[in-house]
Amino acid sequence: MAIQTVTTHPIPGQRPGTSGLRKKVHTFSQPHYLENFIQSVFYTLGDCAGKTLVLGGDGRYHNRAAIQTILKMAAAHGYAQVLVGRSGILSTPAVSCVIRKRQASGGIILSASHNPGGPDGDFGVKYNIAAGGPAPESVTEAIFHHSETITQYRISDAADIDIDTIGTVQLDGMQVEVIDPVADYAELMARLFDFEAIRALFAGGFTMRFDGMHAVSGPYAKAIIEGMLGAPAGTVINAVPLEDFGGHHPDPNPVNASELIALMAAADAPDFGAASDGDGDRNMILGRKFDVTPSDSLAILAANAAVAPGYRGGLKGIARSMPTSRAADRVAAALGIPCYETPTGWKFFGTLLDAGMATLCGEESYGTGSDHVREKDGVWAVLFWLNLLAASGKPVQQIVAEHWARFGRHYYSRHDYEAIDSEGARLLMADLRIKLPALAGTVLNAHTVDFADDFAYTDPVDGSTVQQQGVRIVMRDGSRIVYRLSGTGTEGATLRVYLELFEADPTQHHRPTQQALAGLIAAAESVASIALHTGRATPTVIT
Repeated sequence: MAIQTVTTHPIPGQRPGTSGLRKKVHTFSQPHYLENFIQSVFYTLGDCAGKTLVLGGDGRYHNRAAIQTILKMAAAHGYAQVLVGRSGILSTPAVSCVIRKRQASGGIILSASHNPGGPDGDFGVKYNIAAGGPAPESVTEAIFHHSETITQYRISDAADIDIDTIGTVQLDGMQVEVIDPVADYAELMARLFDFEAIRALFAGGFTMRFDGMHAVSGPYAKAIIEGMLGAPAGTVINAVPLEDFGGHHPDPNPVNASELIALMAAADAPDFGAASDGDGDRNMILGRKFDVTPSDSLAILAANAAVAPGYRGGLKGIARSMPTSRAADRVAAALGIPCYETPTGWKFFGTLLDAGMATLCGEESYGTGSDHVREKDGVWAVLFWLNLLAASGKPVQQIVAEHWARFGRHYYSRHDYEAIDSEGARLLMADLRIKLPALAGTVLNAHTVDFADDFAYTDPVDGSTVQQQGVRIVMRDGSRIVYRLSGTGTEGATLRVYLELFEADPTQHHRPTQQALAGLIAAAESVASIALHTGRATPTVIT
């Protein structure tokens, strides 16, 4: 075995987005592409000698091959140890958990999260720092700059190793420990939640379906929900991770989780339904014929956090991404704690969590989490809901209705225009920014504009700033329209339009969401000329 230095050249387009570098599989499969990016990560990290790295992914196509390459490159850069999930499997929150528990220097996650998999699907690479969270922008920009000037990379010529058997092997002087991907994470969950109460819930006849979507969370749900909590066999469906996610889109929303939606709408529906996404960091919560919005879920968990042993000491604060509804703000005000509004991207929660300023965090894109790790966490959110259901003895819909009666309802929806022309999307946002100064005081379908801006953020901990994080049009009655271009797609551009209407009157809490938002939907189209810029008369996906 020997360390090789391979000559290469920069490959354009390796700037990480909000969740690492995501491209099509065929892009990552081309010669030097993955190696260039990983070398750029190692250049950014500096001296890796004697350090421990955590490595794993969601099992999508190209995951196993990429792990072998990264192991050989890690050996060439002097790592003392790499902890890799058995068969290359580690959910995103589990990677964060293992980094923190084992005091690793960081971790590499192989995933494109909720994006489709398979040979024609997407692949991604993300670096997480020693705190367990996604690398901050200063690190990702440094990685990108190295990728623009790279001339060589270092890699061991060792043979591939067995990653399917738990145990320790040597790779060119580096120790590779293949670990149980679930064990450390399950141990943490057992400390946070009242497993005894949840076991009693299932023993009493409570029924549930958890849809693993043939993605990474299936093994975690099987081990914890069916194994540790005693739910009947078959509670977890689509539990085996597949390289193409069974040909489905592993995004837990009412559109893509249609099998679970149909189960929960049936006459013999289970009491509770839930799903998670490709890499296990998102969640969808359902009752019988009823779905809970991610924004409401964050607010409800915050309002009832004391039911879980891990949160009985109280919350230090709540953080939400700017497009997420302001339902959590009202809970924070009632609790007398701060609610922070950040840009989209879990890395922006990291400094707040590390500084002890926030306990619960959430994004409207089905992501919820807390200070137990530094990533959003799908299985954690489901266990929190199970703890709440066990403690309250009430069904999901009653819990939500009582929350609305106390705090008011935030009608909320996201309209996605996917794979649109990038130039058209850019012009739409540019035109919007030009219009902003003139919008204050105008009336949009009976809503008077209070202010309109392009959201900028200054981190209250480290003082770092980011600009142009989404256009906000905020009405005097609390309603909002938000426009943002997503950074998680791999084709063209995705325009996301977020719509929010606050309703205090309990007699008005049960209207169909799109009907309640109709005036704002029309205003959003009119102000931005969406059809003109995108060529789309309707959104691709409504959630």
